[in-house]
Amino acid sequence: MTDKNEDILLVAHAVHFAARHHIDQRRKGERAEPYMNHLSEVASLLAEATGGASPALVAAGYLHDVVEDCEVTPAELRAEFGGAITDLVAEVTDDNSLNKTERKRREVDKAPHLSIPAKMLKLADKTSNLRSIRHSPPSGWSRERMQEYVTWANDIVAGCRGTNAKLEAAFDDAKKALDAHLRAH
Repeated sequence: MTDKNEDILLVAHAVHFAARHHIDQRRKGERAEPYMNHLSEVASLLAEATGGASPALVAAGYLHDVVEDCEVTPAELRAEFGGAITDLVAEVTDDNSLNKTERKRREVDKAPHLSIPAKMLKLADKTSNLRSIRHSPPSGWSRERMQEYVTWANDIVAGCRGTNAKLEAAFDDAKKALDAHLRAH
């Protein structure tokens, strides 16, 4: 098999694995989109930003929430996808044993110390989240709550800057659009 075939198989396996494990999850937005929409957007942003040169990063885009949000262990992920992808997912996985305030603080503090691929994954994830808030605001979120999320996401992205110009521009565009939307409503 050629490397391209292996790359396609890796990404297809990640898509299928993520879809099986996130099957019952929906986004928090008023449209309650399938959670898989978020994962595919993150993976697409990563594919575009790398020109398709990093299939493992694209696979991690599909898998980045599977340990945090599903009943998947790092050992199971390692058995399916190997050490490099598992380590990348681990870098961006929050410790759910901590309270929300502490998790959010740690995510900001940790961002500048992430590997380049993990920073790219954070940039894509936060971009997707801002786009989602604009197009399908989470039920019950006030304008102020949405603005707090924008500020927090921006603080995380500040620690990831200098990583990938395309992803940084996509985040900046999403932030600008959401800021304008919040000002108008």
